[in-house]
Amino acid sequence: MPERYRSIIDVHVILERNSEILLLERQGTGYCDGMLHLPSGHLDEGETIGDGAAREACEEVGIRIDPTDLRLATVVHHRQHADLARVGMFFATGRWQGEPFNAEPHKCGKLLWCDPSMLPSNTIGYPATGIRSYLTGTPYSTHGW
Repeated sequence: MPERYRSIIDVHVILERNSEILLLERQGTGYCDGMLHLPSGHLDEGETIGDGAAREACEEVGIRIDPTDLRLATVVHHRQHADLARVGMFFATGRWQGEPFNAEPHKCGKLLWCDPSMLPSNTIGYPATGIRSYLTGTPYSTHGW
């Protein structure tokens, strides 16, 4: 009998302000350094998806989000490479407490507010797929398959 499929769950937060969204420039991680991504990370054991998204936003950009203020924008099934796939849950919100700042300078070079319809060319493909799906109201997309 084949083993049951398992996947990493990623949580991404699309912070909305004045028709822009917040992107982070990765640095010092060994994964796509110099490229842009949303505040994001992996779901931890024992936490809900909404709690994980709020936690990641707090860890990366220092803001507090009530998980009930997050709305599920889209889901992206991402194939990172032949033997690794992930499921990305993309949440959007315009409500949070605090002003976003670079809370992880050892992993992030800078924060950028960007027009989501004109993403910078160095935006990582996986979150760019989620952002495009968010803009078009597409509930589910794939990337890398």
